[in-house]
Amino acid sequence: MLTKMNLEGEWKLQLDEGKSGLSLPFTDSITLPGTTSYARKGPRNEAKLVGALTDEYSFEGYAWYSKEIDIPDALAGKACFLYLERTRMTTVWVGGREVGSRDSLNTPHLYELTGLLQSGPQTITVRVDNTDYPTKGGHMTSPDTQTNWNGITGSIELQFYSEAYLTDIQLYPNLSARSVKIEANLQGELKGSIAISAASWNAETVHTVAEEEYSLTSRDISIEYSLGHDALLWSEANPHLYMVSICVKDETGEIVDQHELSFGLREFKTDRDKFTINGDRTYLRGKHDGLIFPLTGYAPTDVEEWLRILGISKSYGINHYRFHTCCPPEAAFTAADMLGIYMEPELPFWGTITEAADERHNQAEQDYLISEGYAILKAFGNHPSFVMMSLGNELWGSRAKIDSILKAYKAFDSRHLYTQGSNNHQFSPAVLEHDDFFCGVRFSKDRLFRGSYAMCDAPLGHVQTDLPGTLKDYDDQIVPPDFHRNEGTSGEAGGVIQIQYGTEAKAVQLGDASEEWIPHIPVVSHEIGQYATYPNYSEIEKYAGPLKAENFIIFQERLKEKGLDHLAAKYFESSGQLAVACYKEELEAAFRSRKLAGFQLLDLQDFSGQGTALVGILDAFMDSKGLITPEEWRTFCSDAVLMARFPKYNYTSHERFEAHVELCSYRNQLPGLIKLEWELADGHVTLVAGTAEVALTEEQNYTDICDLVIDMPAVDAMTKAVLSLRILETDIRKSYDLWIYPQHVEANLSKVHRFESLSAEAIALLEQGEKVWLMPNPECINHAIEGFYSTDFWCYPMFRSISESMNRPVPVGTMGLLIDNSHPVFRDFPCEPHSTYPWWSIVSHSKSIIMDGTSREWSPIVQTIDNFERNHKLGFLFECRVGKGKLLICSLDADKALETPEGKQFLSSVIKYMESDQFKPQYEASVSELLELIQ
Repeated sequence: MLTKMNLEGEWKLQLDEGKSGLSLPFTDSITLPGTTSYARKGPRNEAKLVGALTDEYSFEGYAWYSKEIDIPDALAGKACFLYLERTRMTTVWVGGREVGSRDSLNTPHLYELTGLLQSGPQTITVRVDNTDYPTKGGHMTSPDTQTNWNGITGSIELQFYSEAYLTDIQLYPNLSARSVKIEANLQGELKGSIAISAASWNAETVHTVAEEEYSLTSRDISIEYSLGHDALLWSEANPHLYMVSICVKDETGEIVDQHELSFGLREFKTDRDKFTINGDRTYLRGKHDGLIFPLTGYAPTDVEEWLRILGISKSYGINHYRFHTCCPPEAAFTAADMLGIYMEPELPFWGTITEAADERHNQAEQDYLISEGYAILKAFGNHPSFVMMSLGNELWGSRAKIDSILKAYKAFDSRHLYTQGSNNHQFSPAVLEHDDFFCGVRFSKDRLFRGSYAMCDAPLGHVQTDLPGTLKDYDDQIVPPDFHRNEGTSGEAGGVIQIQYGTEAKAVQLGDASEEWIPHIPVVSHEIGQYATYPNYSEIEKYAGPLKAENFIIFQERLKEKGLDHLAAKYFESSGQLAVACYKEELEAAFRSRKLAGFQLLDLQDFSGQGTALVGILDAFMDSKGLITPEEWRTFCSDAVLMARFPKYNYTSHERFEAHVELCSYRNQLPGLIKLEWELADGHVTLVAGTAEVALTEEQNYTDICDLVIDMPAVDAMTKAVLSLRILETDIRKSYDLWIYPQHVEANLSKVHRFESLSAEAIALLEQGEKVWLMPNPECINHAIEGFYSTDFWCYPMFRSISESMNRPVPVGTMGLLIDNSHPVFRDFPCEPHSTYPWWSIVSHSKSIIMDGTSREWSPIVQTIDNFERNHKLGFLFECRVGKGKLLICSLDADKALETPEGKQFLSSVIKYMESDQFKPQYEASVSELLELIQ
């Protein structure tokens, strides 16, 4: 390249919503790069979205951008290209002459202007159209994510070349030969040579490769350039990069074209059920990304911002990004190259791949999507961080057609791994011939390999339904121990089923691929987590860009209308702590699974669309919510995770606690002999402690360290103990909260007046000044919400709607407990302000009573947090005065509670409280108010 002319700055602007054409006068201006929304151009959007952020200046239609430039005499007549890094569908004019159109949503638009630019003033006009795309565009154009913006972002420039220059330069690293093959096309006629040199640029020690010169013998350039046996390799742990310089010289030795490209020497492959980087096994600790950038409404194109974003994720143990139906700009790959992040772009498609003879077949759309894949490979394929690509999200349709697309991509570019899509064919998945890895959530209806699911996709996951413990892994789901290849999945083959399809529902034909099968390639669990937190309304003021949090404001107003706005901050904190605990259980199950190759979290950060899914421990800005530190998160999400397997968290005195301690490690720097130090402590008092040693080998990723057998100490009060594990001389550690209960706990319910309904006898006792415990049978009470320990999945409004459209049960939709833990009822049941494992069995056999319309002063001692759509005031445990009497209310199955030490302890504590002088309810309720409440 000879030179570049930067076209950033002020452009004339004309918005053309009605698509009138070029004849419209330019009446406004805009600064590019940017978008019309970011510049606040056009009429203000008065609508307020509930399910996503509101684009304050949303515009769809034609936007005309025009700029007058001055071409120096020295550049007139040179080969020239207009480069638009990131935009929508464009058409370009020079003067009054139309040059052409481009429609890639994922890659730069390049227009050849050779012969069109004369010296002196010239006018370049670009029409950007953000309507009627060849495909819906997935998260590239969705209002749920970066919005359907109109504009031009990133570099905008004219690129000038001499009479001969290189195009389409592709770098193909060869790990075994320690070399890189350089392929390019020579444009123009030239007799001369190409000189190539390289040097590492981000390693502590610079590795310089000698320059080599090669004669030009063909327009199709293919050169194998040796880096030497001591070449530095690129990986997550050591992301070493080289800058290769490619100089085209004429016969006199003068440089006529020059390029500098960064690359890494690496080989990302598969080895049976694992991924490898340069021959070493690695494990994908991934996160979903949908290009959510609330301050701009579009993805950044500068490396510094992507270094910040990816660096935050890496601080939480992430080494992999899956871009949901989108591809990030080049700056993201550059930053990932520097940080050692494994990137997976995905075609912008979330639908059905059809054959030519199929109903509603759209050949133009299919051709467009396939061409987008090739464009992504050519534009970003040189980046070592670009290790894999997916054909789309949750695709249905022709497996044969999908596989043929895979085959073609693999033949075109072997630098990457490929998959048919993310969670394709949902309930009836299959591995295709050309799949390099499989990404999904189940192998059949009951072979699940993640911890949570929507109700419309039931059965639910172990985090949602099972007794909390740390035994769960997915190895038996991936390879069932009693598997017989000829046994099919009953009732699934060949039928039509209702499935979740995006944010809606759809009837699909299952086809022939529903037989049980064993994957022979790496398996990645798709979109794991999705544990919702209540909104943090203090975030509202952070939305200072074009996207406004009108949804948050609406949710806040709803809560205020219910008289619960004073609890918003507590709802956020308590639901957030439960979500963190759910994520810990989810992630550890993944790390315990020795046949799993990785996971993709949904998500580390909040998702601001699809009903508003606040599933992150970071907000949509990638800022911490204050729920957990990166250091603590890395204890269960890192390249080395220490774990103990045990069946439950609650024990009685003298009960035997048995745990198996293991290490999942994909870290190369660990010593050959590791020493475990473990301790069970009550506060600062050590109850029991010990050590264990085990040798590691390079081939081991899973190490069984030792078994712990501990007889729990005798306690005379409910005690929280902490099991702490750490590997000496490393940062590897883990802790688990355990609860120990006295061996003999009296929970004599006959000591209190207990009733299942507010009967005449109960009312008479209250009128006499007695104490009454109203304990409605959870199976019989109607004006109540089912007890559900785990927090809500993804977003209640979205999945309520989907479940209803599929005629399936709607989700419970609650988000854990808010507990007044300083209340005297908990004197013998000490607890946190949020849900913890002593509550699991109690909550699971209960209901929370809907207290809507009751006085703000009547605040439950234990409240179940409802979602932001319903905003029920949900009383799990609450009290009041009734006349002279005192009433405590809790809809709990007492018989079930008495079966567990934690349930018995809870009942005992409540009974003691009722018998004490501290049972002094402040709020007075009438009998009629109670009768209306308890239905």
